Amino acid sequence: MKKKNIAIIMGGYSSEYNISIKSGNVVFKHLDAEKYNTFRLVITKEKWVYLDEAENEYPVDKSDFSIAPAGAKIHFDCVFNAIHGTPGEDGLMQAYFELLGIPQTSCNHYQAALTFNKRDLLSTLKPHGIKCAASYLLDLGDAIDENAIVKRVGLPCFVKANKAGSSYGISKVYKKEDLHEAIKKAFEEDDEIIIETFLDGVEVSVGVITYNGQVTVLPITEIVSENDFFDFAAKYEGKSQEITPARISKQKELKVMAIAKKVYELLKLNGFSRSEYIFVDDEPYLLEVNTTPGLTEESILPKQANEAGISLTELFESSIEEVLKQ
Repeated sequence: MKKKNIAIIMGGYSSEYNISIKSGNVVFKHLDAEKYNTFRLVITKEKWVYLDEAENEYPVDKSDFSIAPAGAKIHFDCVFNAIHGTPGEDGLMQAYFELLGIPQTSCNHYQAALTFNKRDLLSTLKPHGIKCAASYLLDLGDAIDENAIVKRVGLPCFVKANKAGSSYGISKVYKKEDLHEAIKKAFEEDDEIIIETFLDGVEVSVGVITYNGQVTVLPITEIVSENDFFDFAAKYEGKSQEITPARISKQKELKVMAIAKKVYELLKLNGFSRSEYIFVDDEPYLLEVNTTPGLTEESILPKQANEAGISLTELFESSIEEVLKQ
């Protein structure tokens, strides 16, 4: 059987660029060269390029998403999306590939745009009984009324960029007078922010994927941060414990698994997803949904897959085969 040409896209336009490069290289490393011709494509605002094994760069023809490193054009049977943040997680690349008719491994453009926008996502899910923290919304240029914010969400609270990942632009605020600086920090990442009530409880991360044709909930990870919350350092610099399987009761495990699967199916997702919840008493409250989660060896979803007996090669290849079947 002729080997399929697989483009692994990585990089992107956001603060998550370096993490995406790591994810993309892990995918490249683990895909079976006997089954696929794999190509690393780095997407930045300045250029779209193919990187060969010697790190030589060749331009991507954006008119049909092809490359020609040796003169003859190479077209792709499938795109493996490893871009965290814009334009790979917010629907832009998905829409581009849909227009070109090229299969890609993440969800469709509408679902990507919706899940990337925390405010819109939570508004969509609340009518379906999905519990979320109380929130206060601000757009760049809005008047900042600290008293109204505190009245709505209380203290401490979290100030977050609305459309950003990897905990960029997030602050935990204990005092009203610190709100202004936290809001300024969040606006450095996005022109929309969301301020949420602090939920005190056990935080868990739940991976839901389509694997061998079935919606599959992976073993749950408990997040125990050495820092004040699960910030960038906790996620990527080892300042947290990520315990898989989570140390929660069977009742809590079944409840959050059912909710995570419900969210995946309500949103009509496919490919990989990872959603974060905090238990308040026995009830899981949704924080966010990621549709291109980290895929490095240190990332949560690959660890969950490993706990389920799924190797990285099996995980990545299943994602490609699911798309090619469609």
